Amino acid sequence: MPKRVLSVGQCVPDSSALSRFLTSHFDVKIDQADVENDTMEKLKSTEYDLVLINRKLDADYSDGIELIQKIKAGSDVKQSPLMLVSNYPEYQEQAVEVGAVYGIGKDQYRDPQTAARLQPYLG
Repeated sequence: MPKRVLSVGQCVPDSSALSRFLTSHFDVKIDQADVENDTMEKLKSTEYDLVLINRKLDADYSDGIELIQKIKAGSDVKQSPLMLVSNYPEYQEQAVEVGAVYGIGKDQYRDPQTAARLQPYLG
């Protein structure tokens, strides 16, 4: 049975690259969310094996780390592992401080360590 992934706030090219990466390494079904409201609604109704949140949501440029905080504080959402999608270690560290697990960067899809980091959630 495929693992469920929610991809939040990716632009079209990044969403395509992320989907190609995930489906080439794992048996996954990927749902998309563009903004906070859509994300929270999906998390109320569906349990995900992993939620990948862009540092800046493409649709409205809202902050992914703030969204992680809102998800963690939400008592009416199903809690899933959250990861930030960002190339910048300082933002990864901020995301971990607010409750995410250390995430992945967009320029790391060819790095074997990236698939290894996702293995505990999607393998």
